This record gives sequence, C-alpha cells and structure tokens, in this order.
Amino acid sequence: MFSNEVIVSLLAVMCLVGMPRAHGAACESIRIPMCRSMPWNMTKMPNHLHHSTQANAILAIEQFEGLLGTQCSPDLLFFLCAMYAPICTIDFQHDPIKPCKSVCERAKSGCEPVMKRYNHTWPESLACEDLPVYDRGVCISPEAIVTAEGPESMPDFPMDSHNGNCRGTNTERCKCKPIKPNQKTYIRNNYNYVIRAKVKEVRSRCHDVSAVVEVKEILKSSLVNIPRDIVTLYSSSGCLCPPLNANEEYIIMGYESEEQSRLLLVEGSIAEKWKDRLGKKVKRWDQKLRNPGRGKSESVSGKTNTKQSRH
Repeated sequence: MFSNEVIVSLLAVMCLVGMPRAHGAACESIRIPMCRSMPWNMTKMPNHLHHSTQANAILAIEQFEGLLGTQCSPDLLFFLCAMYAPICTIDFQHDPIKPCKSVCERAKSGCEPVMKRYNHTWPESLACEDLPVYDRGVCISPEAIVTAEGPESMPDFPMDSHNGNCRGTNTERCKCKPIKPNQKTYIRNNYNYVIRAKVKEVRSRCHDVSAVVEVKEILKSSLVNIPRDIVTLYSSSGCLCPPLNANEEYIIMGYESEEQSRLLLVEGSIAEKWKDRLGKKVKRWDQKLRNPGRGKSESVSGKTNTKQSRH
C-alpha cells in the first residue's frame, strides 16, 4: 500500500488507545495530482471536508495552488492532503485519520498572513481547533514519517509497536521545540503534574518512546497517582520531546491520561535540569495558578489598612 521509500508511522497514541479495527469500505488509490507526492498512496472518501468523490476533492483543493506557490509553509501541502486525501489504512478504514492540530497551526501561521494580503482568511472548514492533539486521538504529522531502506522493509500498512517488522525509531529526525519555564507558560499550559525525577532509562520500542524515571519529589499531581518510586513517562510519537538524558535529574512538567493512568511527556511539556531555585519558583507559580485573585486581594487589603492607619 505504501511506497518503497517511506512508511508513515502513526503517533504512538494509536497503540495507547487500542482502538478496534473497523470494517468499512475499502481504501482507494489516490488520484488527486497534488497529493501523489505524499508518503501514503491510499485514501478513502468521503474525506474530512465531506467530498464524496476524489473528483470533487480535486476541484476543491486546486484553489490552493497559488498559495502553495508562495511556499508560505512547508507543512501546507501535507496538511491539505491529509484533509482532502486522508490516509486510509487496514486498521482505520471507518474513520480516516486526521492531521495533527500542530500541523494545521504551523500551516496556518505561515500562510494566513499571505492570504490576508489578498483579503482572504484561513477557511473555517480547515479550522485547527477540532483536530487531535497529544493523547486525545490518532493523528499524523510529518514528524511521524520514518524512512525505511529497501523494499523488504515495506509493510502493507503503517507500523505500530505491535508490528514485529518494526525497525525502530528514526530519532535523528526529531526536532523538539524548546519551551522555557516561566510563570506565563506555566499558567497557560496548566500542567497535570510536576515532578523532580532522575532519569533511569530512555526506552525505544519500535515507534513508542518512553522514559523510566525515579521520582524524587512531587510538586504537583492531578488524577493519576504518582508514587515516589520508579514510573514511566509516555510520549505520543516516535520522538521524546522534550528530550531526556539518562542519569540526569530534571524538573518535569507534563500531562496525564486519566483513562490509562499514565503520565505523558508530549509536545508542550517541559523538562529542565533540576535546580532548587527553579523548584521554588514553580511552587510559587502553582499557588498563583490555584489562587489567581489572592495576590490582588492581599494587595488591596494592605492598601486599605495603610489608609486606615493614617486617620
């Protein structure tokens, strides 16, 4: 089903969710010229834009040819094809797989300014808000593409961690966007957990990457119980972002999957080398997050008392 050169590796969340195979209509070969360069060659109609045939999808996607010519975003073509000619696999024939929210946002941030010059805005039909993010659903992105060498390694559907033919991750392709810890980021991201931990091991099982850490201190927790013991942090792709090094001690801020009782280290998480000073800052940030009006009320109260003392 896939080319000899490229295999699309679905985000590891596909393995985590454990969705059953659906029995829908068969996949069909991509006939949309603009999307024939994609690393998948099978799709299914209707697509995510509700086009019932590829002929209708061709007419609709052609309106973006001019925008693609501006090279406003390297993610635009991938995103458009994932919407207009969604990847179809044996395991996901009933509901075609959507592109990840982050892919949409990168394409939009690069191309919407160009569109506005010509009095156009990003189409509502391509809104990023409803697309899968982190562990909340299966999605594809360019980062999830793994290069395979030789025709013998070509499967007839995307590999996951249950596929014995999987030959591991292509970690050198991973590009993690660094996020600096500060109060604004902490409050905006509202992390489910914050721990001080020493990394024991970074594991790579096919396209599932995880980190085994020893929890030294729990600065914040939510619904998933965190023991002061050895725990595993799960990623949602073949890349561990932010990166961790074995035998190093970090302050880690991340999310959780309540349904699977798992701690997640995914896009948007933070991992910084542990410093006592940073740990104290995080505790102050969390207090402000939990009591956003406390500082203001204390300040107003202080001013009132000062005025009363002057009389």
